[in-house]
Amino acid sequence: MNDSPLLALAGYFALLSLFAVGGANAAIPEMHRIAVEVMHWMSDRQFADMFAIAQASPGPNVIIVTLIGYHVAGFAGAAVATVAMCGPTCVLAFFVARVWDRFKEARWRIAIQAGLVPVSLGLIGASAFVLARTADHNIYAAVITAITALVGFATRINPLWLFAAAGVLGLTGWL
Repeated sequence: MNDSPLLALAGYFALLSLFAVGGANAAIPEMHRIAVEVMHWMSDRQFADMFAIAQASPGPNVIIVTLIGYHVAGFAGAAVATVAMCGPTCVLAFFVARVWDRFKEARWRIAIQAGLVPVSLGLIGASAFVLARTADHNIYAAVITAITALVGFATRINPLWLFAAAGVLGLTGWL
């Protein structure tokens, strides 16, 4: 893009915001590609750590964008990245919502809404895959990730218990 990190952050995140169907987590694979592989702003490990911090922090999951911006260009980078990620989407959502409400019963609206569900799920699934690939450094960690996902999906056990068990395994040095 440009040599200015602030312009690069603004450009990438403004564009990315328009494709984040399902929320900021749906754009994680592209954020990872840009931050780690294209711009080399950080390592895989740093990206995974930022995602973990963003998820553990109270507030919206878009905090990862703020953390990436901060890592790249300090407070100014955090502000630019956050505004670029939230601004275009908010403006678009404002205008789309006005039209959307007028056509509640229209077949095209129902079809679009139904079509966006699998798109959102696919993007969020891709995010989970990229993060698991980034965070799992050996076969044991990958097996624990897979078991945690399966148990979480197949049972009604609170996922926090699964995360706690995986954390204990990590603290014991088993991973």
